[in-house]
Amino acid sequence: MSEEGWEQKYIQEAFDTNWVTPLGPNVTAFETMLESFVGEGKRVVALSSGTAAIHLALVSLGVGQGDEVICQSFTFVASCNPILYQGATPILVDSEKDSWNMDPDLLEEAIRDRIAKRGRAPKAMVLVCLYGMPAQYDRILGIARRYGVAVVEDASEAMGSRYKGRQCGSFGDFGVFSFNGNKMITTSGGGALICPDDQTYEKALFYATQAREPFPYYQHEEVGYNYRMSNVCAGIGRGQMHVLQSHIDRHRAIKRAYETGLSGLKGISFHGNPNHLFDSNFWLTAIVLSPELTVECDDVRLSLDQIGVEARHLWKPLHLQPLFKEVPMYLNGVSDDLFARGLCLPSGPMVSDEDVRMIVEHIRSIVG
Repeated sequence: MSEEGWEQKYIQEAFDTNWVTPLGPNVTAFETMLESFVGEGKRVVALSSGTAAIHLALVSLGVGQGDEVICQSFTFVASCNPILYQGATPILVDSEKDSWNMDPDLLEEAIRDRIAKRGRAPKAMVLVCLYGMPAQYDRILGIARRYGVAVVEDASEAMGSRYKGRQCGSFGDFGVFSFNGNKMITTSGGGALICPDDQTYEKALFYATQAREPFPYYQHEEVGYNYRMSNVCAGIGRGQMHVLQSHIDRHRAIKRAYETGLSGLKGISFHGNPNHLFDSNFWLTAIVLSPELTVECDDVRLSLDQIGVEARHLWKPLHLQPLFKEVPMYLNGVSDDLFARGLCLPSGPMVSDEDVRMIVEHIRSIVG
């Protein structure tokens, strides 16, 4: 059956059975499929967005006023905003050069400094798998355990990526997927919280459904949220799970095609797996221009825009965002440099081989 066929099948079931609310068989089945995909005995709660999943992870960990939460600086703002929702203080930590994710040395420095300044370690951290690339899990998780810092693994961009053969999203105390329209699979909008066990799953489900207590009437003793995924959106997700691997394969093929097409061109490097332990889905193909080139990153972006191709700057680090200018930050210059010199190229399943050839030829004409 085609991709659209699977989706239409499950969506039609939702309407035929009149299950169009944030409950129903599609939601349950989608969660079961995700649990099977992630493995490791995890439980999954399907939610309205990846941001909601990060927020519920922090709620479940008891993060609140007066707490500090470490967050990778080189990421989209949605990784960090839920820290502010809880009235906690973000602590921004820069990246290392190989994976572009959180620098383990800088992380430990930040934790030690926060202990020295406040007498206690940050309560949690949000660890991001940027552009689908796994983080330095062994070192980072070891540091987190040593200092008692809970880990929320933001694998929004990394569905299908693996580290040592294990799925990203399964390493942290909680994991997060996003199913926004541009992610590896989509439910039009949506996300998932990956929980370690039945108990945390039930608690997250409780918070996601307005924290309704088990009474024969509506009783509420804690703040809850309207975060559950609808049965219709979950039907789309069920259909997308049938084509997930083909999407992952396509993203990786696109990255290889860009590398092949631009091989031998001096001054351009790719965001790639640091070694055999890393297996990125290459959600986006990212390139970095050498400072020795006569053209700059924005010259390439604007030139591509003139032929109708949208390339984007790498994420602007959070420590450069006005919203976070007053928060503690531990920096090494890596993400600043990547932001100044990096671009994301068109990378989704709708990008054709001919699209890649055209983009490669245009970049060669600019840079070569």
